[in-house]
Amino acid sequence: MSRQVYFNFGKKLSRRTILRSTAGVGMAIPWLSAMNKAFADNDKPKQPRRFVAMTLGLGLHADNLNPEGEGRDYKPSLYLEKLQDIKDRFSVISGTSHPQVSGGHRAEASLLSATPMGTGAQSRTTVSIDQLLAKHMGHHTRFPSLVLSSAGTNSPSYTENGSMIPAESSPARLFMQLFVSDSPAEQAKQLHRARQGKSIMDLVAEDAKSLSRELGAGDRDRLAAYFNSVRELEQRMVDAEQWAHLPKPKVDIPKPLDISNPNDFIGRQRLMSDMIRLALSTDSTRFVSYHLGGSGGVVPIEGVGEGYHSLSHHGMDEEKLAQLALIETSIVQAWGDFVRGLDSVQEEEGSLLDSTSVLLTSNLGNASSHSNRNMPVLFAGGGFEHGQHLAFDKNNNYPLPNLYLSVLQQSGLDVDQFATSTGTMNGLEPTA
Repeated sequence: MSRQVYFNFGKKLSRRTILRSTAGVGMAIPWLSAMNKAFADNDKPKQPRRFVAMTLGLGLHADNLNPEGEGRDYKPSLYLEKLQDIKDRFSVISGTSHPQVSGGHRAEASLLSATPMGTGAQSRTTVSIDQLLAKHMGHHTRFPSLVLSSAGTNSPSYTENGSMIPAESSPARLFMQLFVSDSPAEQAKQLHRARQGKSIMDLVAEDAKSLSRELGAGDRDRLAAYFNSVRELEQRMVDAEQWAHLPKPKVDIPKPLDISNPNDFIGRQRLMSDMIRLALSTDSTRFVSYHLGGSGGVVPIEGVGEGYHSLSHHGMDEEKLAQLALIETSIVQAWGDFVRGLDSVQEEEGSLLDSTSVLLTSNLGNASSHSNRNMPVLFAGGGFEHGQHLAFDKNNNYPLPNLYLSVLQQSGLDVDQFATSTGTMNGLEPTA
C-alpha cells in the first residue's frame, strides 16, 4: 500500500504519484530553475557582511542596563560602566519589542523571527533572521550558518517551515568541525551523500512534472513553491560536495576543553564566544546564533549564593537583585570582550567588527514577570553609526523587527520588510 501525503492544498495525493524513489524524498524539478530569486546577492561582496545574534533566556534587568538620558550624551548604567572604552562601537536600544508577541518563555521561538505565535497546537514560527541570511548568502562559506548554545539543543533559529535548528553546545566539537580536516574515508562519505541526493532528484523530476500538469493553477503554484524550496536543498548539496574537496583553515591554538560545570555560565559564554570569533575570522561562516539559556544552578561568581533562574524571579527583592546584578554584569562584560575581540581583527577595509553586526537581546524584558515587552538590546558593529542610546517609548514599544530589517538591508538583501517591521530602525544609520 502506498503512503499518503497531504500538501495542504485540498487534494489528497499518493506519494508514488510524486516520487519514483522509495526513499521518500521530495525533490526539485528542472522547470523551477527559471524562477527568479526574491533576493539579489549573487556576487561575493568586497568585504562580506556578517551577523551574530547572542540571545539570553533570562533577560537583563532593565534598571541596571538602560542608561539615563538618550542620544550620545547618555549616562552609562551599572552594566555599561566597563564598556565605555568601546562606547562608540555599540548602541543601547530601549523601548522595543516584537509586535503581537507574548507568552513569556514561549516567545523564545519568536526571538529571531519576530513572528506572533498562537496558542494552538499547530502554531509555529517562521524563518529567523540568521537563517534568512544563511539561505541567500550562506553559500560563500563552508558552513552557511552556525547555531550554538551554552547548554542543550534548543535555539531561536528556525527554517521557513517553522522547524527549529538544533544547537551545538560543545566548543570542542565545534572546533573539530571548523578546523580539523576530515579523514579520506569521511570525505568520501560526504561526497557519496551529496551525490546520492542529487541522483534521487534526477530520478523523480519527470514524475513531478507529470503531476503538475494534472493540477489546477493554484495547486501548481503551491507545488512549485514546495519544489523550489527543495531545489535550494539541491544547491546546498552541490555546495557541500565542493567544500568536501577543500582543506579546512588552520589555526594556531589547540582544541579547547569543554567546561564541565553546567553552572559556569560566564565561562561557557566566553569559551564559545572565542570559537565564534575564530569561525568569523577564518571566514568559515558569516551567520551565527548563540543562545545562552538560563542555568538553574548557582553561577560560580563571588557573592552569588542562589540559583540564576531563581534570582531572575527576584520580585524586586534587594538581595536577589544584588546577586543577579553580579551575574548580569559579567554577561555584559563578556559580550563587550567579544566585541573588542572582533574590533582587534583587522581586514582590508577596517576591522572584523565593522563588517559584523552583533546583537545581544532576550525575549524577556522582565524575567521576574515573564514580560515580553521592553526587550533588552545591545547592538554593535556592522557598519552602523553607534555611541548612542536609542530610547523609544516604554509604554508604546517601537518594533524591534525594524532593527532586523536594517541588518538585512545592510547585509545586501533587497527586502523592504521583515515580519512585522514598519521600516528600518529610526536613528540607526549606516556609516558613510
